[in-house]
Amino acid sequence: MDFTFSKEHQLLRRTIRDFAEKEVAPRAAEVDEREQVPYDVLRKAAKMGLFGMPFPREYGGAGAGETGYCILAEELSRACASTVATIGAHIGIGAMAIYLDGTPKQKDKYLKPLARGEKIAAFGLTESQAGSDAARIRTRAVRDGDHWILNGSKIWITNGGFADTFSIFAVTDPALGAAGGVTAFIVEKDFPGFKVGSLEEKMGIRGSSTAELIFEDCRVPHENILGQFGAGFITALKTLDMGRITLGAGGLGGAQAMLDGCVEYAASREAFGGPIASKQAIQWMIADMAMEIEALRSLVYRTAWMVDNHMPVTKMAAMCKVFGSEVQARAVDKAVQVFGGMGYMRGIPIERAFRDARICEIFEGTSEVNRIVIASDIFRQVGVRIRS
Repeated sequence: MDFTFSKEHQLLRRTIRDFAEKEVAPRAAEVDEREQVPYDVLRKAAKMGLFGMPFPREYGGAGAGETGYCILAEELSRACASTVATIGAHIGIGAMAIYLDGTPKQKDKYLKPLARGEKIAAFGLTESQAGSDAARIRTRAVRDGDHWILNGSKIWITNGGFADTFSIFAVTDPALGAAGGVTAFIVEKDFPGFKVGSLEEKMGIRGSSTAELIFEDCRVPHENILGQFGAGFITALKTLDMGRITLGAGGLGGAQAMLDGCVEYAASREAFGGPIASKQAIQWMIADMAMEIEALRSLVYRTAWMVDNHMPVTKMAAMCKVFGSEVQARAVDKAVQVFGGMGYMRGIPIERAFRDARICEIFEGTSEVNRIVIASDIFRQVGVRIRS
């Protein structure tokens, strides 16, 4: 599909794939086994400029747009789901919220070091009573002179254990709820009253940090309001649109890795007098995987093109998220079947991929929530409003 990309994007893909194969993939098993963030790999990625891939050069980014960012997510996902989860949460939601709705002063102060990889970002929306129903968040922000006092907590925050800068959402007017009563704030890890709570142990993406964030009379300067006061939920939704596209790209990379592995294995594994690639049952699984992957590739990069051309993408982004995560899940499941007992064994990349892939149908909006987003957009066009 290289003919659909510019020469710059083709070169970018080769560069990232080389980095992923040489630096990321060799560490993937160790990262998973030890449940440790590969900080040395992240430093190398930052030095290459990967942490600011979609952002304009004026803010320290690579200026590669959403298409470049999808290439990054796809190629890294072929190598290590934990690493792409870390970088993706940093770029796609943590820093993206500041890029989308930050003031010039906020972008200069926060986005530039984030885009250069000098600091790490995270995105804090989810709470114990507000996961899919994000409008029910309870973290409260109350004005105190030139500051806001935040009290509450966030859970399951990717990069939460070590991030420097957080895009946090809190209730500023309980009477208004999500429609005008939620405001976004930029919070620094060293602000008084902020601390990291429990660190989660997970089934998959074990080499990424997932943490609880606690706010106990956390003082945030008024100038750190992100976007319009009371419009924090809009900021969150716009940001999630961007994250969902690249989650689709990540699913593409993960699914492609499974297909490549299955083709190689089926061509070399012999049973019943010949390679299992000669068996129709295997051929059909390979064909199904290949068809879905090609459809997903077209969807992801069409949507990325729409972003780069300033077109609305909420429905398309949700489609990328649902289809990407489910194509990857089906590809991993078929890969286990193609590899048979070998695919079920610890230490084999497919077993790790099976665990890693499961979260993709849950975070940044479950498949069910995103289907509601898709259907709502479709019915809105004929004048029917869906209330979830």
